Amino acid sequence: MKQQGDNPTLWSWCLLVTITIAVGPVRSQQTDRNSTRFAIACSQYKGMSEEYLATNLNTTLSSLRRQLSTNNVSYATSRALLNGDAVWGLASCRGYVSRPDCLACFDYAVSQLRSSCGSANGAFVFYDDCDIRYENRNFFAESTVRGGSLQCSNDSSTQETELRKAADGLLSDLRTAVPKTTNFYAASTRGTVGGNLTVYAIGQCNLNLSQSDCAGCINSRYISLDTCLPSVSGRSMDGGCFMKYSITPFFRLDQRTDITPLLGDGDSSKKGAIIGGVVGGVCILFVVLAFFLWRSRTKKSTSSQLDKSTGSTVLLQGPARYSYDDLRKATDDFSDENKLGGGGVFGEVYKGTLRNGDTVAVKKTVMAASTRGNIHIDHELKILCNVHHRHLLRLVGYCSKGPHLFLVHEYMTNGSLDQFLYGDNSKKLNWRQRYEIIYGTARGLAYLHEQYHETIIHRDIKPSNILLDNELLPKIADFGLIRLLPEDKTHLTTKLPGSLESAYVAPEYAILGQLSEKVDTYSFGIVVLEIISGKKCINAKDEESDNQSLLDQAWNLYDSGMHLKLVDDTLDPSEYEPEEAKRMVEIALMCTQPTVSARPAMSEVVTLISEKSFDEMPSVKSTFHDDDVKIQVGDTLSSLSSDATGSTTQVSAR
Repeated sequence: MKQQGDNPTLWSWCLLVTITIAVGPVRSQQTDRNSTRFAIACSQYKGMSEEYLATNLNTTLSSLRRQLSTNNVSYATSRALLNGDAVWGLASCRGYVSRPDCLACFDYAVSQLRSSCGSANGAFVFYDDCDIRYENRNFFAESTVRGGSLQCSNDSSTQETELRKAADGLLSDLRTAVPKTTNFYAASTRGTVGGNLTVYAIGQCNLNLSQSDCAGCINSRYISLDTCLPSVSGRSMDGGCFMKYSITPFFRLDQRTDITPLLGDGDSSKKGAIIGGVVGGVCILFVVLAFFLWRSRTKKSTSSQLDKSTGSTVLLQGPARYSYDDLRKATDDFSDENKLGGGGVFGEVYKGTLRNGDTVAVKKTVMAASTRGNIHIDHELKILCNVHHRHLLRLVGYCSKGPHLFLVHEYMTNGSLDQFLYGDNSKKLNWRQRYEIIYGTARGLAYLHEQYHETIIHRDIKPSNILLDNELLPKIADFGLIRLLPEDKTHLTTKLPGSLESAYVAPEYAILGQLSEKVDTYSFGIVVLEIISGKKCINAKDEESDNQSLLDQAWNLYDSGMHLKLVDDTLDPSEYEPEEAKRMVEIALMCTQPTVSARPAMSEVVTLISEKSFDEMPSVKSTFHDDDVKIQVGDTLSSLSSDATGSTTQVSAR
């Protein structure tokens, strides 16, 4: 999202004029990172609120570090959204850099950005081992920044001709090979004639680029590095790629990439291209002809059919459109006997059996009369239909009839979670089933927040919106439905949706109307407490509770070191490990902290739940007030993100 005053051209210019030239040879194990810094720049524009910027930036950087902590991951992107403002972030480590060196470089780069750029809306720092960039606009597809930057060594080789020939040949091969690799990275060596010198070189593109953009970016770096020769080393960067050569080893020989298969012979390649072009043209004609034949047949079939082998709709790019008569017959004219529940904003839900025998759930809503029109409805339904995750309820199709919009979902045999926790359902959940429900729900929310191509904030997480399949695994329902409502019912800063129960609503959303992914994190924490205790969050009274809410009980028990007492007493203590149960309570309390920045992202929650050891404790409880939604100077990047030695990276908001 581009903010007022943000100028990409001027920002790129600022990047170039603030280049910091590094001196001396580069080694990935070098501890003095200042000597390997290539460039640093800070945006001069500050259109975003510093409070939201600091919160979003901390969340984005935390997500980037967490991703880089994973084995074999050297590239990460993230975006944090709070109240309409967003921070996009990108971090990359060179392909030859070890995991500890990657994280050490990242941590140092973060500290340098903070000290140098303060509250700038965008910043960039580039080291030999890694680079970080963030902005309050989406820059991920950019491959160039006004010509890029180049640094050549002041030392020249005495074997100028031999070095030039070897280095130029190697760099030329790398520019061909890098865009063809799966990870847009290649490292190789080339000896000079006589074997007196060996040239080491790498090329790397950001993974968000297309293959053609990578090829263009890396080619421009190759051309610029040619001006360095016969210097003994050179490095060149642009917005989306990096290239470097040196006669001093900076990666191990066993880290070289076999680029030979990616090069090919020049003449044979040309011949192959001609032959391939002819054959490809013929193939394209056949494909086009086959497509139109398939499309004409598809139009003759009903759009309501399901592929029984996969359970997906025939129309892959959007939900199937059912006729009203189809759904009326499937639900026996929406009879009370087929009613599964519902009410409120999103209407009633009915069990239905389609003509092909598939059992579905049909939600009858009043949304088709949206002030934003049917075009908006169709667009949003297409977005929701393409959400595919094992812990998210799948949207099968829809029907529009008069003032009603009917949504057709997959049917869950075991109903909703609330029926198991405190309903009339005779079944009881054991500890392992409760754990899997918590874990699956966290994974579903993490997908909506960070992994789907468009961020979806649920805003209505509660047990009745968590459905259970025949194996009692969870599927989150009603995600994204608020996007279908008229504007006067979805304004983020004025009204809460009518179906939200106040006990599940994050305080900053309920009081100030501030919306972010952390709103779902808060609601998830409340639900976890209910799952663990088997009690309703708004009706958890017992002889010791003194009419407290479930959340207050949990905090009081935690403060006294007795939070294990929160566990449902109907559970057999032999079913669970006490430390695991205590950890789940602590994670729930982390999620429900009143300060927004103190809550973990849902992807962090997934990591915490899946880890076998857990040493971090939630912060001390504080009473919520307006200032609690503002990040304070000196807040850390994340209390949950630490380096290999266990220390926490400090990132202060300036």
